[in-house]
Amino acid sequence: MRIAVTGASGFCGSHVVRAAVAAGHEVLCHGRRPGPAGRHVRWDATAGEPDFTGADAIVHCAAAVADLPRGAEAEAAQHAVNVAGTERLLRAAGDRPLVWVSSASVYDPRTGGGPVRPVQEDHPTESGHLNAYGRTKAAGERLALAAGAVVLRPRAVYGPGDPHLVPRLLERVRHGRLLLPGGDVPLSLTAVQNLADACLSAVGAGRTGDRPWTPVAYNIADARPYRRDEVVRAVLAAHGVAARIHHVPAPLARLAARTGRLPGLTPYAVDQLSRGVVLDLARARAAGWRPHRDLDAFLRETAARPPRLPAPA
Repeated sequence: MRIAVTGASGFCGSHVVRAAVAAGHEVLCHGRRPGPAGRHVRWDATAGEPDFTGADAIVHCAAAVADLPRGAEAEAAQHAVNVAGTERLLRAAGDRPLVWVSSASVYDPRTGGGPVRPVQEDHPTESGHLNAYGRTKAAGERLALAAGAVVLRPRAVYGPGDPHLVPRLLERVRHGRLLLPGGDVPLSLTAVQNLADACLSAVGAGRTGDRPWTPVAYNIADARPYRRDEVVRAVLAAHGVAARIHHVPAPLARLAARTGRLPGLTPYAVDQLSRGVVLDLARARAAGWRPHRDLDAFLRETAARPPRLPAPA
């Protein structure tokens, strides 16, 4: 197949490109910068429609992902990519099979309570979002679903080249201590390789079948949930960082996030770390997809890499 991948130079998009090339497909890399392989087709998601001439299918990974502070300017910047960019994408896509990569951040965090229950795809997504990213991704995916796209909802994507999850965790270590909001909770995480496999399978280009999935939303994550504190300790050890975990009561952490007393800590970050979220994968499994990658493999590879030496003066 000839597969168009938007956001092909980004973290998730670049892994989709590599997986598609490894599977023998031709790739058109749409974005402002070239992808890791394939042919570059320049497209700015904030302006103009992409040219999908010759593409058999589309995987849309381009997104404005940052956890920005509240404000009209931040909202407008993410709306321009995640919502208006989706409108331009859908006009250009025509009737081609389309996979739209969303996020579990679209789920309303206010619902539920009590024991952690797996979150299914019918969980509310209309309101309650803690930042512009969640709101604009939810608005964009509603457009995609109405147009007949397959929507994938991963949670906390990690893997080689991760620019967000692990770096932000390591940055919060101070004087041999790492403060975490609330107690230990179960969490779903998504290896970027599992997400890439799901993208290809959903357009009929993967190893789990030759027919596209039904155009609805699907949760995508590793096969089993993890315990938060266990994951954090393992990540620190794999990176050679010695630090002790200290728990901060969740209400105190939320107050600090709202008042800006701890730089870099936002209500969204507190929610992601303190609220147990386990994704139900039954719908994706019924489509024939199976997650094959896990955190242990990533951490083994991370620990085996030689340490980075400082640049010579």
